[in-house]
Amino acid sequence: MGEASRRLTLTVLGSGTSVGVPTIGCHCKVCTSTDPRDTRLRPSVCIRWDNHVVMIDTGPDFRLQALTQRLDRLDAVLYTHPHADHILGLDDLRPFNYRQKEPIPIYASAFTMDVIRRIFSYIFHDGPTESSRPKIEPRVFDGTPIMIDGIEFKPIPVKHGSAECHGYRFGRTAYLTDHSDIPEESLALLEGLDVLFLDALRYKPHPTHSTVDQSLKTVARLKPKTTYFTHISHDLLHARAQELLPENVFLAYDGLEIAIDA
Repeated sequence: MGEASRRLTLTVLGSGTSVGVPTIGCHCKVCTSTDPRDTRLRPSVCIRWDNHVVMIDTGPDFRLQALTQRLDRLDAVLYTHPHADHILGLDDLRPFNYRQKEPIPIYASAFTMDVIRRIFSYIFHDGPTESSRPKIEPRVFDGTPIMIDGIEFKPIPVKHGSAECHGYRFGRTAYLTDHSDIPEESLALLEGLDVLFLDALRYKPHPTHSTVDQSLKTVARLKPKTTYFTHISHDLLHARAQELLPENVFLAYDGLEIAIDA
């Protein structure tokens, strides 16, 4: 069996928006829901195969997510963009360094890596320190595929309002969070998918995020076999919103686990 047919497991660690659900101080129907699918940590996924674990983003909930999923190693982190809800868990790579006794590669665009270097300047400081800090290998990508143990992760440029953001395609699966528009050249890279994750913040328009209706138009254009909406706000009650979606389109939820081929 060739590399192209390797079996991977993708787990949704967080399906929420930047403030999470429940949202602090809110008592709406979603924030007070007893349906566990309406509890949404900040957005990220992990991909596992053999003895490898790759994260896409490490937000401020990363420590809790890693504990919940019993992650005991980490081989790489792929970053989509440098907003707080996607990078602030970077310091929690330290326990993986303790266990693995080696640096962890992190991949990002030049823009995203520059912001990471500024926000986490203590990580990149060369002088002596009395406390531990994450040991990482920053690797800037230029659009060419990233290879990890023979699995290809291809960065997909998208628009997040006026900001730069990247999704990733691996095999016949693609994960796109935080986008308001997908350029034509990127849509061309998303043909023939079995599984597609798309930003679907809410029903009402938003300047930097795709809505449910906008993402449904993307689904109609690309025709993936199965689609999951993520980066969901407290505007969407899971059970009700799911009833309104077409066949083979689903709301993602924290802890969702699917088998994929790459």
